[in-house]
Amino acid sequence: MEGGGGGGRELQMQIVCSRSASTGDEEGAGEWDSSRSALSLFKEKEEEIEQKKLEVREKVFSMLGRVEEETKRLAFIRQELEVMTDPTRREVDTIRKRIDKVNRQLKPLGKNCLKKEKEYKACLEAYNHKSNEKATLVDRLMELVGESERLRMKKLEELNKTIESIY
Repeated sequence: MEGGGGGGRELQMQIVCSRSASTGDEEGAGEWDSSRSALSLFKEKEEEIEQKKLEVREKVFSMLGRVEEETKRLAFIRQELEVMTDPTRREVDTIRKRIDKVNRQLKPLGKNCLKKEKEYKACLEAYNHKSNEKATLVDRLMELVGESERLRMKKLEELNKTIESIY
């Protein structure tokens, strides 16, 4: 209850007491005394209740003050954590985007590399085949040149013998 409510009850008790006093009986006087003591007891209880209510209100406001302070501290801590993680998060996001970009660039390069590798293998195989063919032809040429030289030497020797036999 608030201070205004207690005053209204006190007024009611005074009215009741004054009505009893205005009747003028002895019984009314006894009631007047008991009403007065009841009224003073009631006042004491009201004051005690008001005092406890004020104490509770002070405790609540004190606790609310502490809660507000803790809320401010938690908000500050949250802000500090966001500041700490935010640069890292931005850097991580940037790196992830760069990785995705490089991956997109790597796919066609990888396909191109495989294609070129196949072409290279085919070209290498053709080169090796032609090299082997050339080596075979060179060997055959060397055989023919060697055989030709022997035949020519043989002919020269025959001619030389023929010429010597003429002299």
